[in-house]
Amino acid sequence: MSPVPRPAPPPDNLAGFRLAGGFNASGVSCGLKPSGALDLALVVADRPCAAAGVFTHNLVKAAPVTFDQGVLARNASGVRAVIANSGCANACTGDQGQRNARRMAELAANAFKCSTESVLVLSTGVIGKQLDMMKIERGIPEVCARASSDGAALAARAILTTDTRAKVAGASVALGQGHASIQGFAKGSGMIHPWMATMLAVITTDAVISPDMLRNALLRAVSKSFNRLSVDGDMSTNDTVLVLASGASGAKVEPAHLDRFVEGLTQVCISLTKQIARDGEGASKLIEITVAGATDEANAHRAADAIACSPLVKTAIHGNDPNWGRILAAAGYSGATFDPDRVGLSIGEGGAALQLVARGQPIPFDVRKASDLLRHDPVHVRLELGIGHAQATVWTCDLSAAYIQINADYTT
Repeated sequence: MSPVPRPAPPPDNLAGFRLAGGFNASGVSCGLKPSGALDLALVVADRPCAAAGVFTHNLVKAAPVTFDQGVLARNASGVRAVIANSGCANACTGDQGQRNARRMAELAANAFKCSTESVLVLSTGVIGKQLDMMKIERGIPEVCARASSDGAALAARAILTTDTRAKVAGASVALGQGHASIQGFAKGSGMIHPWMATMLAVITTDAVISPDMLRNALLRAVSKSFNRLSVDGDMSTNDTVLVLASGASGAKVEPAHLDRFVEGLTQVCISLTKQIARDGEGASKLIEITVAGATDEANAHRAADAIACSPLVKTAIHGNDPNWGRILAAAGYSGATFDPDRVGLSIGEGGAALQLVARGQPIPFDVRKASDLLRHDPVHVRLELGIGHAQATVWTCDLSAAYIQINADYTT
């Protein structure tokens, strides 16, 4: 099979990117990637943090996932650091993999003179291979020694695998008399699908917030963002979103402010979600699918998710082919409740939108204009069910021959 080139990556949007107050970061190469690219990342706080995490629903969980779940169950108010490697997933590695995940935490804890129970671990890469712990043992002291307030860009790059660019986002939230910053980075390009969407993310905030309130905020934000993301319908073993709160700003999230904090956190998560979808393996465009007029949000989400996961829909959009029947068919088998004779379908956004279907039937439309709208990035698809007022939006990308090339020989 001849190589299919990916589109040239856009420049990293990392100029001036920093984490929230109270956090330092760094990234180094310890040799896990044969290319010599950055492969070891660190985020560290200058004090114990409230922390929360959301993890893959896959029954097959990588060692770092189960390690982090244990740490958060025991010490959600005392997390100091996150140590992450790319180049090896440390998944399906048995007891040795568990020991290696814990050893990564121990090495970082030693550097910062804190408890192993204060360090979270992330890994991403090929499943079924043991970590090269000789390289890890050399690399973690180095990455810890290099931690600084301007090292976040290096950390964001060090967790990448098949990504073409780093993903970063931030927001500021007014809380009573002060403001809190929310800053995070993520990786993800393939094996992307809820629950939770295959990716890693580390989000930091300098807000003062309890672990329980932080977890509540994270669950709400993820439900509107990472859990509405699909690149290829494959769920990973390593999916993790972590959020750490240093409290460095002094701005406290009181119950009356929680919705405002959730809004800011959701904004950051949606931005990272869109960046992951746009950078899907082999992708050339982001696709935003909104299903509206549903009886409830769950039905809208169900229909939108089926459309986002359909290879036929994704390949048609890649080819700029307005083959709208594939969209209706996907909604029809999704399990969502609706009346096919009441649906409407349009593509495009705002005043430039073009309606293709009304009351379940095709209407005359300009095929060339429809094809041109599918060349846009992002592509907007809107399905109106006409039986209620609820809606949901999901994000995906087109499916190209480059996706096959990337994944056909991923380990060889």
